[in-house]
Amino acid sequence: MTLSTLTHIECAACGALYDPNQLLNLCPACQKPLLARYDLAKAAQTMTPAALATRSPGLWRYEEVLPVQRRDAMINLGEGGTPLLPAGRLGEVIGCPNTLIKDESLNPTGSFKARGLCLAVSRAYELGAAEVAIPSAGNAAGAMSAYAAAVGLPAHVYMPRDVPLPFQAECKTLGANVTLVDGLITDCGARVREGVQQYGWFDVSTLKEPYRIEGKKTMGYELAEQLGWTLPDVIIYPTGGGTGLIGMWKAFAEMEAMGLIGPARPRMVTVQSSGCAPMVKAFHEGKTHAEMWQGAKTIADGLRVPAAVGDFLILQALRQSGGTAVAVPDEEMMTCASLMGAHTGIFPAPEGAACLAAQIRLLEEGWIQPQEQVVLFNTGTALKYAHLWA
Repeated sequence: MTLSTLTHIECAACGALYDPNQLLNLCPACQKPLLARYDLAKAAQTMTPAALATRSPGLWRYEEVLPVQRRDAMINLGEGGTPLLPAGRLGEVIGCPNTLIKDESLNPTGSFKARGLCLAVSRAYELGAAEVAIPSAGNAAGAMSAYAAAVGLPAHVYMPRDVPLPFQAECKTLGANVTLVDGLITDCGARVREGVQQYGWFDVSTLKEPYRIEGKKTMGYELAEQLGWTLPDVIIYPTGGGTGLIGMWKAFAEMEAMGLIGPARPRMVTVQSSGCAPMVKAFHEGKTHAEMWQGAKTIADGLRVPAAVGDFLILQALRQSGGTAVAVPDEEMMTCASLMGAHTGIFPAPEGAACLAAQIRLLEEGWIQPQEQVVLFNTGTALKYAHLWA
């Protein structure tokens, strides 16, 4: 058995409580996202800074606050433990010397999606799911395919037809059944729901099961640990479905409850493409939910999410943290990808470059002060986007 202190599942909207040892998607009562809850007092007894210093790198080092109960269900492909890199040369150029980059491109399958799908597939496998399915614009599908392959679970992927070839090739090579769909990720989601109803697949869509967020929250734990159990002034995060942002916000609350950090929080910044910016629009209009974005279009496939099931949780985190939301055009992403690459040695995906574009704008507006510590998330490798530089 693992050291997991999982106690129950709680609806993020209506507060209903559920037994965690069953396969669940959305809340049966209100169809909103479910969140895993833990005995944090018990977790604090063993997950101490001293204990963590002796553990192997990777996200499973935080097992007390992860949901998997059996060691044989902890699928491990080397996920987590990504570097937090000082970007001094880049910081000097843009006028913010204390800029750091959390480089998630070094995860299995080349992106931060490995964290979430590691936990989603591990838990689905542990709870007896027979087959898993996902709608994806690319990286999430590759990650699900990899973790399903590791334990022999049949995997079904639905992707927009115009997703770059490397994403398609990755999933097929990893043994997934890949279906290309004319339309957006929302159309792919509809096809997955048909398969769920017809064949009993388990849907691991963003925030439509409780555990992807648990994998993504480990970015928050790592960040705090890498900064000596402190947090930066600002976190800038590219937001499609928003699981990582919601997950980190959850992680900060858990860490404070365990006495690992104090009450101070970073200002959280959501970045989207100006061609698909539902969260930015909703934030600046003071809304609690985002309207479906019509005609979504961007080179950053991970940001081409016209509707997010966890929209209210993203907006809560932004407002509670005193954060903001920024939309940047694709052209700025490409310019900033080259700027970041030439000054850091990181080849960032467009989504990661969008964070730099947002930082530059917020510096110009005075929202970020030059002396502040700012963490940018490069969520994936640009190698899957090589066509953009062709």
